[in-house]
Amino acid sequence: MSTLSLLTDPAAWAALATLIVMEIVLGIDNLIFISILSNRLPEEQRVRVRRLGIGLALILRLALLSTIAWIAGMTRPVIDLGLHHIGPDGHATFETALSIRDLILIAGGVFLLYKATTEIHHSLDPHDKADDKKGGALLGFGSAIVQILALDMVFSIDSILTAIGMTDDLPVMIVAVVVAVGVMLFAATPLADFIARNPSVVMLALGFLLMIGFVLIADGFGVHVPKGYVYTAMAFSAGVEILNIWSRKARERRSGH
Repeated sequence: MSTLSLLTDPAAWAALATLIVMEIVLGIDNLIFISILSNRLPEEQRVRVRRLGIGLALILRLALLSTIAWIAGMTRPVIDLGLHHIGPDGHATFETALSIRDLILIAGGVFLLYKATTEIHHSLDPHDKADDKKGGALLGFGSAIVQILALDMVFSIDSILTAIGMTDDLPVMIVAVVVAVGVMLFAATPLADFIARNPSVVMLALGFLLMIGFVLIADGFGVHVPKGYVYTAMAFSAGVEILNIWSRKARERRSGH
C-alpha cells in the first residue's frame, strides 16, 4: 500500500492507533526494567543510560522490522523435547516443540526472574544498602547497558511479532514503533524518579518483573496467558499502591512532618 493510500485510508489510521496503544502497553515491561536498573547507577549516569537503553530498543525494533520474513520464520519449531500434555478438549495445554522465538522468550523470562530476585534481595538486605552508601552503586555503566540490551532484544521480538499479527503495512508498523518508543523516552525519567522516591513502588515493580518473567517462560512453552489479564492486574496493583502513597502523605501532612 502506498504512503498516500495510507494517509487517506480510515482503516490504516484505525490500525495505527490500535498498534500504537499496543506497543506502548508492551513497552511498559521494558520501561520498568530500565528504570529499576538505571536507579542502581550513580546519579550522573542514570539519564544517559535510560536514553541509550531506549534508543537501543528503537534501533532493534526498526532493524527487526526490516527483516519481517525472518522474524515470521522464528515461530517455526527448531527443537522438540518430546513432552506434550493434551487437555480434556483435545488441545495441548503445553508443548515443547520450541521455535527460536520460544527459546528467546524462555531465556528472557529466566533472566528476568533472576534479575528481579537479586534486586529484591538487594532491597531487603541492609548490608547491600550500606555498601551502596559507602562505595557507590553496585552496578557499572557497561553492565547496565548489556543487561538492558539483552532484555531489549526479548521485548523487541515480542513487540514486532505483535505488530506483524495486527497489520501487514510496514509504514504503519514503523510509525507505531517510533511513537511508542518516543513515549517511553518521555516517560522514562519521571517513572524512574517516582520509583526511586517510593521504596514500596520498587518492590511492586520488581513483583511485576517476576510476573512478566513467568509469563514469558509460560509463553515459550505454549501456555499463552492473555496479556489483558496481566496488564489489568498490574494496573490494579499500581492503583492500590498510589492510594497508599496518597494516604501516607496525607497522614504526614496532618502530623506536621
